[in-house]
Amino acid sequence: MAIEKRHSVCIFGASGSHGRKEYYDEAYTLGTLMARRGWECVCGAGRDGVMRAVSDGVLDSGGTAIGVIPQFMVDNGWNYDRLSRTIVTADMHSRKHTMARLTDAVIALPGGCGTLEELLEAITWSQLGLWVKPIVILNIMGYYDNLIKMLDTAIDEHLMKESHRGLWHVAATASEAVEYLESIDFHAEQPENKY
Repeated sequence: MAIEKRHSVCIFGASGSHGRKEYYDEAYTLGTLMARRGWECVCGAGRDGVMRAVSDGVLDSGGTAIGVIPQFMVDNGWNYDRLSRTIVTADMHSRKHTMARLTDAVIALPGGCGTLEELLEAITWSQLGLWVKPIVILNIMGYYDNLIKMLDTAIDEHLMKESHRGLWHVAATASEAVEYLESIDFHAEQPENKY
């Protein structure tokens, strides 16, 4: 019996394979939990890293994983061919815009500069009212502690508004991230997203 799709979640995370085993294990768990709830996964289509681990968790549990990837990455063979569907974009900007348009929420897993850039851009879009959707920072083993401290410092130094603390939610585990998104009424009237 097919699981009814409830909503789509955008996953940001590392495409490299040299991080801690715990990052990949938790990413796989996240994918499994998403699939069990009928959530569609939208990711960067990477064939390695936590990006692949989430996709494998989703797919192994009968869910749908959609990858969005620029043409130059496909040309370099960096795409994961197991995904349910792959959308190829012209460039990185189009990739992020497409991922944002297709999804109802974001979960950021551990990652490098690309992941940090994607996460901070989503927070910026939210600050500006362009994209008003839940953002979860999945802080596995304290990976994002320093970033969260930096965001808090920006607020404490009045370079961001106090209200901006509410733009993201921090979860320590995949289960906590899922529980948080489960608590949100996605059918309630939301501001129009311009992205």
